[in-house]
Amino acid sequence: MITNTNQIDILKLITAGSVDDGKSTLIGRLLYDSKSILADQLEAIEKSSKNKEHGNIDLALLTDGLRAEREQGITIDVAYRYFATTNRKFIIADTPGHIQYTRNMITGASNVDLAIIIIDARQGIVEQTRRHSLLVSLLKIKHVAVAINKIDLIDYNEDAYNNIVIAYNSLAKQINLQNVSYFPVSALHGDNIVNLSTNTTWYNGKTLLQYLETVNIAADIDLNNNRFQVQYVIRPQTHDLHDYRGYAGKIVSGIYKKGDAIKIFPTGYTSTIEKIEVGGNEVATAFAPQSITISLTNDIDISRGDSIVKQTDNIIETKNPKCILCWLGEKPMQLGNKYILQQQHRNIKVAITNIDYKLDINTYEQITQITEVKLNEIVQVDLLAAQPLLYDAFAVNSATGAAILIDETSNKTVAAVLFQ
Repeated sequence: MITNTNQIDILKLITAGSVDDGKSTLIGRLLYDSKSILADQLEAIEKSSKNKEHGNIDLALLTDGLRAEREQGITIDVAYRYFATTNRKFIIADTPGHIQYTRNMITGASNVDLAIIIIDARQGIVEQTRRHSLLVSLLKIKHVAVAINKIDLIDYNEDAYNNIVIAYNSLAKQINLQNVSYFPVSALHGDNIVNLSTNTTWYNGKTLLQYLETVNIAADIDLNNNRFQVQYVIRPQTHDLHDYRGYAGKIVSGIYKKGDAIKIFPTGYTSTIEKIEVGGNEVATAFAPQSITISLTNDIDISRGDSIVKQTDNIIETKNPKCILCWLGEKPMQLGNKYILQQQHRNIKVAITNIDYKLDINTYEQITQITEVKLNEIVQVDLLAAQPLLYDAFAVNSATGAAILIDETSNKTVAAVLFQ
C-alpha cells in the first residue's frame, strides 16, 4: 500500500455563485473564525470596513483586493487565500459571480479538489447557479459543498432550506454531479461555518469547516493510468556527470518503478527505467503527484513535451480529437479558425473543423447547427491537429484530458479544452 506525500493534506477548493451571494464574506468568515488572520490584516480591514458604524467587520475585504473590487463591492479577479488548521492546509480560490467573469471561474476551477456552490437562501437556484454547476460537472470536480447562505434572512426556516436542497438535488442528477453535501449557513453571522449554530437546531450535520477538514481527497488521485510528461531535460555535462541524462517533470497520474518498460510519445521509442530520483535521492517507486527525474537504460532523443508511459498502458493518440470547449475569448470562434493547443508542456497547431452542438445553460439541451461561438458559451467540437495528440478522455483522467487554446496573433488563451 502506498502512503502519499504531504501534498494530499492540502485541499484546493473554489467558491462559486451569483453576484452578492456572499462568496467573499464566507471565505472571510472561514479565515476569521478559524483565527487564520494576522493582527495587522485584522486591523486593516477593521479600518476599511464599510459597516464599521454598524459594528460589523466587512470580511469580504480579505479577498477583494483590487481597488475596483473594493469600490464596487464585487469580485472581479480570482483571489487566492491560504490558511491551515491542525487537520489540513487549504488553498481557496474566490471567483467572480458576474456572467462576464465566468471565464475567471473556469480558470480558478481548473485544478481544485472541491467546489463550494453558494446559493442565496432568499433567491434559490438562479442562472449562475446552473452555469457554475454545469462547469463543475464538466470539469469533473469530485466533491461539491452547497452552502445555502443568508439563512438568517429567512429566519432560519427549515422548509425553505429543504426546498432548495430538493431543487438542487434534481439539478445535480441532471448534470451528473457526485458527492454533494448541503449546509445552512450565514457568512455574515458565522452560522454553521466554523461553529454549529444554535439557530438551526433542526440541522444535525457538520459545519462547513468540519466537512472541509475531513473530506477524503486521497482516493481521488489516479494511480492506475501512468502519465508523465517531460518538462526539462537535465544534462549537466560535468566531469563527474559526463554521461548523465535525466528527464524531469511531474507524475500527473499513476505509479512508476525502476525497471518499468516504457514507451515515448510521440516518437514511439521504447526503453526501460534505469533510475528514479525524488529531490536528488534515488527511489525504487514514485507516484502521483510527485515531481521526479527519470533516467533510462539507453539514450533516446526525448524533448520537452514528450510523454513517458508504460508499454502496457492504453492512451488515445489521434489528430482528430472530439472535445468540449468553454469559450473564453472576447472575439467569437468560427468554423475553420486556427489556434495553438497547449497541453501541459506541448504546443500543437489545430483547426476547428466542426461544431457538434452548443449547451443551453438554462435547460442543458444541445443546440445544433452552430457556426459561431461567443464568450462563455460551451460547445462540443472536432479538432484537426498538425501532429498526433496524446490524451485520455477527461472523464477518465483529468490530468491528461485537458488543454487550452491560444490565439496565434494575440497570444491570449481563448478556450478551455476537455477531451472526450
